[in-house]
Amino acid sequence: MIRLFKVKEKQKELAENANGGVPIKKQTAGELRLHKDISELNLPKSCTISFPNGKDNLMNFEVSIRPDEGYYLGGTFLFSFQVSPIYPHEAPKVKCKTKVYHPNIDLEGNVCLNILREDWKPVLNINTIIYGLYHLFTEPNYEDPLNHDAAAVLRDNPKMFESNVRRAMAGGYVGQTFFPRCI
Repeated sequence: MIRLFKVKEKQKELAENANGGVPIKKQTAGELRLHKDISELNLPKSCTISFPNGKDNLMNFEVSIRPDEGYYLGGTFLFSFQVSPIYPHEAPKVKCKTKVYHPNIDLEGNVCLNILREDWKPVLNINTIIYGLYHLFTEPNYEDPLNHDAAAVLRDNPKMFESNVRRAMAGGYVGQTFFPRCI
C-alpha cells in the first residue's frame, strides 16, 4: 500500500526547508480571485489603488478617486476596502475615509451603492465597484440616500447643493458639520 500522507508530509517538509523553515501559506480562493481582479484592473485615470499594508496583504487596500467632472470635480476621496476570505461570494466592505457632503455617503463613511449590498453577485469584481464609486461622484443619487439632508438639497435646490459641496470640499461648515479640505 502506498502511504500518500507520508509523501505529502515529506513534500511539505522539503518545501519548508527550501524556504529556510518558513511554511508556505496557502492562498484562499478569495485571495486568488482578488489577485486576478487586481491584475486585470482597468481604472479610469482619475482613480488609483494602493496597498498601505504592503503587497502581501491584498485583502485590505485603498482606492483614491479624483472626479474629473460633476459637483465633486477636483476633490480627492479615499476609500478603504476590506475583502473577505469568501470573496467573491460576499461583497467587500467599503468605507469612505474622506468626510464628504454626499447624498449616498454618510458622515461615518458608509457608502450606499447597490452592488455592495443587495445587488452583489460573484460575477462582479473590484473594477466594477470602483466604477460604481466613481459614478456616485459624477451622478449622485438623491433617491437612495444615506445622508438625507444632502439628498433633499440635491433634489430641491441643485444650485445650493453645488454651493454646499464646494464649501465642504474647500474645508468649511455645511450646517453644523465641519468638512476637512479635500481639494
